[in-house]
Amino acid sequence: MAAEAGGGRHWGVPWCDTCDRFYNPNSLRADGSCPACGRRVADPAMAPTAVDEEPGPEPTGAPWHFKLLVAATVLYLGYRLFQGVLWVAQQL
Repeated sequence: MAAEAGGGRHWGVPWCDTCDRFYNPNSLRADGSCPACGRRVADPAMAPTAVDEEPGPEPTGAPWHFKLLVAATVLYLGYRLFQGVLWVAQQL
């Protein structure tokens, strides 16, 4: 229904051809119409809900490349701290 109302675009994307604008499903009116021009752009019965969605996998934590970046940053800042301490010791 939303594909017909939205000008043949993907059914999950509420698009108003009149306003030439994409809308999030929660930004539409309760009847699925565009808040700017009032044209119907989505079928409210087709809107995804938390009940309709399948539960995804549990979050596993930070990815390995983020952990590597944090480790490299800690090493670099530790080295710069060491250099700063040596510089201050030489200035005294």
